[in-house]
Amino acid sequence: MSVRRIGNLRRLTCCLRPCSFHQVQPAMASDFQSQWARRPHSEPPPKAPNGGKYKIAVCQLCVTSDKETNIANARDRIEAAADKGAQLIVLPEMWNCPISHESFPIYAEEIDAGLEVSPSLAMLADVARKKKVTIVGGSIPERSGGNLYNTCCVFDRNGDLKAKFRKVHLFDIDIPRKITFRESDTLTPGEGLCVVDLDVGRVAVGICYDIRFPEMAMLYASRGAHIICYPGAFNMVTGPLHWELLQKARAVDNQIFVVTCSQARIPSADYTAWGHSTVVGPFGEILATTEHEEATIFADIDYSELDTRRQNMPLEFQRRGNLYHLTDVTRKELAANPMKQGSTS
Repeated sequence: MSVRRIGNLRRLTCCLRPCSFHQVQPAMASDFQSQWARRPHSEPPPKAPNGGKYKIAVCQLCVTSDKETNIANARDRIEAAADKGAQLIVLPEMWNCPISHESFPIYAEEIDAGLEVSPSLAMLADVARKKKVTIVGGSIPERSGGNLYNTCCVFDRNGDLKAKFRKVHLFDIDIPRKITFRESDTLTPGEGLCVVDLDVGRVAVGICYDIRFPEMAMLYASRGAHIICYPGAFNMVTGPLHWELLQKARAVDNQIFVVTCSQARIPSADYTAWGHSTVVGPFGEILATTEHEEATIFADIDYSELDTRRQNMPLEFQRRGNLYHLTDVTRKELAANPMKQGSTS
């Protein structure tokens, strides 16, 4: 480096060389202790069947007060999506009933009692088996042990129930002069997470308000999920501001695919849904979306994108395990009994 005076000014001449500071060296990465930022350590996604390439369908449904009509409509939409080549089909939150405290106990089904007494799930199992598709069955109100839950059931292409997830974070909000709703007045929160291996890869499930909690999505990514499905029904207050934002945030934070499926909007309904079901890629790109009307959207996804984006931005190896960590408190228990999470969350 040299300095020359020019009039009253000084000219600084620098010789620029590559600086190791801008390259994370193995020793520096070790100092970060990134392996301890997730406890237990993160699992990479498993090798997915069929080369990791799939067609997803997201069915944004109009939900009426007639349960039989809702079930028939959902079946028609699933069959139509399957006929167009969809391998994974996602339904909305509370697709068999209106969203209201009065409706939940009336429309609730006893899932654990079997398909014979659960017409909504009997339909899902039947159409999954006949059309050879995997279904993330949105959610329905579930009655169990004197409690009501907001529950999603996942069926494989043989029509077998592979996972059951109860909404963990209940929608209790009060925005003065705009919206007040307390799911906890009627519903009970679930006590487990849901990651399940299927013929369309490792799928994780959350329901609506669950998307607001980044720790949950981080745990799913740490468990090696390829994709997180969030059946939901954001409202006309929070939907315009937060719906797309949260989907992109969860996808980008975790470098993972995110799918949201909403009810369609019925302006005359007591609870008016925002709609705008969406599929988001691991770089935050919108792969498919729609407006508020009843519709089915499709997206082709390729799980190799997860590897690409994680190589582009190796966040997992840049975490500061020496400063913070996220603990998966139930994962050791799941390792001992892997079917527990997939059936009774």
